[in-house]
Amino acid sequence: MRATSRMCDVSINTVTKLLVDVGTACDLYLNETLRNLPCKRIQCDEIWSFCYAKERNVPEDLRGTFGYGDVWTWIGIDADTNLVVSFYVGERDTFSATDFI
Repeated sequence: MRATSRMCDVSINTVTKLLVDVGTACDLYLNETLRNLPCKRIQCDEIWSFCYAKERNVPEDLRGTFGYGDVWTWIGIDADTNLVVSFYVGERDTFSATDFI
């Protein structure tokens, strides 16, 4: 985000606001458009990433707080068209897996 703000010569707050606005628009679009899909086979997978720092480098006072450390994106992909039909961001635990499915 810092690199984008430097390239565009705008405040990082502007980039952050635009990112939130685009995310909201995408969420609304997907919720309205991806309905009654003719999917026959859905493949599920998870993708690891981290926010703020990797889990081992998160300060003690922030450990266990969602949004700091490891974050997993659960995705459901139509095996025939490769369309991502669903996603969920959370932990890698039973609750997140059950909620996603």
